Amino acid sequence: MSPQEWLAIGLLIGFFALLMTGVPVGITLAASGFIFGFMGFGESLFNLLPARIYGVVANYQWLAIPLFVFMGVMLEKSRLAEDLLDVIGHLAGGLRGGMALGIIGVGVLLGATTGIVGATVITLGLLTLPTLLRRGYDPGVSCGAICASGTLGQIVPPSLVLILLSDIMQLSVGTLFAAAVFPGLMLAALYCTWIVVYGMLRPNAMPPVPRAERDALSRRDLWLRVVKVALPPVTLVFAVLGSIIGGVAAPTEAASMGALGAILVVALARRLSLSVLREVMQTTTRISAMVLFILICAQVFSLAFRGLHGEGLIEDLFEMLPGGINGDIWFLMGLIFVLGFFLEWIEISYIAVPLFLPIFNAAGVDPVWLAMLITINLQASFLTPPFGWSLFFLRGVAPPEITTRHIYVGVLPFVGLQIVGVALVFLFPPIATWLPEAIGW
Repeated sequence: MSPQEWLAIGLLIGFFALLMTGVPVGITLAASGFIFGFMGFGESLFNLLPARIYGVVANYQWLAIPLFVFMGVMLEKSRLAEDLLDVIGHLAGGLRGGMALGIIGVGVLLGATTGIVGATVITLGLLTLPTLLRRGYDPGVSCGAICASGTLGQIVPPSLVLILLSDIMQLSVGTLFAAAVFPGLMLAALYCTWIVVYGMLRPNAMPPVPRAERDALSRRDLWLRVVKVALPPVTLVFAVLGSIIGGVAAPTEAASMGALGAILVVALARRLSLSVLREVMQTTTRISAMVLFILICAQVFSLAFRGLHGEGLIEDLFEMLPGGINGDIWFLMGLIFVLGFFLEWIEISYIAVPLFLPIFNAAGVDPVWLAMLITINLQASFLTPPFGWSLFFLRGVAPPEITTRHIYVGVLPFVGLQIVGVALVFLFPPIATWLPEAIGW
């Protein structure tokens, strides 16, 4: 190997070393890129850097990030999860696991309106976990359902993962949003199937809402509550996603409409105030700044890695793998899954995907299908111990009687379902590609 290729290997090792010492990912990306890039080429390598950074900050589509984040954080203040869970629990009737099914339903709806895993898990944990325990639910099942449901915001559009992957893979945001609809619903269906089956196998683990409580609420009042609770967020979801998928509005314009719609939903619920608006704007600024800072720092890392001929090393690695292009895809899936035990999805996105993407582009792999495989796999990174962020989020708000073991054991079946989801999309690509093709994208 040439000296530059050795420096490319050193760049990767240096990056992981800094990351494991606790240095923030943005600073890690920039520092390792600058150090090893300068060692290889001096300052000449970074002459292109100002243009690349300008290309990031001037990209119109990034306006969608703060707008979607604003929409999600604002809706968190409307206490949507609390009201929806109660209604769905009553709708489930005598079905064992009905409240857990309600959590999955709330997760889909919150994922389609917020796209923020931390907000969803914390909201569900605070509002639903004490209720589930009080109703006699198994602690592990309760924790697993909440963590898994919260991660649906990673794939159900609008999702920050899809927005960032659209930049990394040079795909339309609208195309990825359309492609993610059926995989997201498929994962939710897998979760629901598991809950129903587990409820049959262990009836005492998920008792239904008591009949006396169900009978106390008439059918007419129940359906009135369904309309009152579900109609505003469902209308907002259809307005935002429908305008994107239908080609009426670009993602940025749709995001602005979603932000305005979220304000109206909270105002109609009589929960809008200056203090709420201030808190939402502060949280939105903090999350958006973090994402965009990582985007900018990633330009330094990718420029240095490509300048040091790191892509050639990746090509040589894939030539050694058995199984052809399918073997290459499963190697990438395995690598992302393993990295998910230790790293966040943003870090994985900007490490693994850009390194291997040229190989798949050269082989003619459908990029939309590949993006969905990556997205489902990245979603698992929120659930895998020891550093799954959903586990940390829930642990921070869980009642004292919930132990770390309850959370870790509870998510394991859902991690297995994530793997099943990846396998299904791999075996049946139309799950991801049919809707974009039907729309004409």
